[in-house]
Amino acid sequence: MDLGDEQPTQHEIGRRTYIVAQVEPLDVDGVRTTEVGTALWLLGFLGLLPFWGALEESGRTWWLWTCLAGFGLGLCGLEYCRRRRKERAAQRGTR
Repeated sequence: MDLGDEQPTQHEIGRRTYIVAQVEPLDVDGVRTTEVGTALWLLGFLGLLPFWGALEESGRTWWLWTCLAGFGLGLCGLEYCRRRRKERAAQRGTR
């Protein structure tokens, strides 16, 4: 990925010099990260489901609903990231 300008190779802050590593980003579009996070929320919900009675007795059924909400929001985020990846690919193809 060409950024179009020269990036600094080192920064001097005070009496210290910091060297900047030339590495590529690991996950540019965030799809994999969102997939893993969404799957973990679902796993948390399914893992807590057998303990419904104990959670209800202790007044902690909100744990279940938090996991379910995290899963639902993760699905929304996943769709957003997939659309963004598709749009970026289309833009790269037109240049």
